Amino acid sequence: MDTRIIFVLQFSLSLVAWSTVALVFIAPALRARSRSHALMWLALPHMFRHVGMVFLVPGLTYKTLPSGFANAAAYGDLAAGVLALAAVFALRAGWRAGLALAVLLNVVGSLDLLYALSHTGISARLGAAWFIPTMLVPLLLVTHAMSFARMIRK
Repeated sequence: MDTRIIFVLQFSLSLVAWSTVALVFIAPALRARSRSHALMWLALPHMFRHVGMVFLVPGLTYKTLPSGFANAAAYGDLAAGVLALAAVFALRAGWRAGLALAVLLNVVGSLDLLYALSHTGISARLGAAWFIPTMLVPLLLVTHAMSFARMIRK
């Protein structure tokens, strides 16, 4: 089977699985929570986006992985991870900046993921980093969607 087909299949199945988890377990648990509390919980997985720095580690991806992609993905993930940490602390403390940080996290994080997903042609060059877009990115997309929905809901 073609590598790109395997990549798309794994990504799609993970997206369906994480969406199911979100609809069956997470959404009902957050329904009765305040917006700030829900956004705090939805930001938690993004605190681990520093894992995306793996794209810069020699030997974990193929040498043919474009440096432009590797740098954008790694530093975009790092920025989203730092914003997630700041948002969680600010939301937990009840600071006014919490909501603004949550919005910024979701905008920056979503743009980073959309940029990375526009490069599916490089999937065969991801090496050991393959699990990030096929397992973790779908989770992050689902929590971004849930966060945006919670932010615009009255």
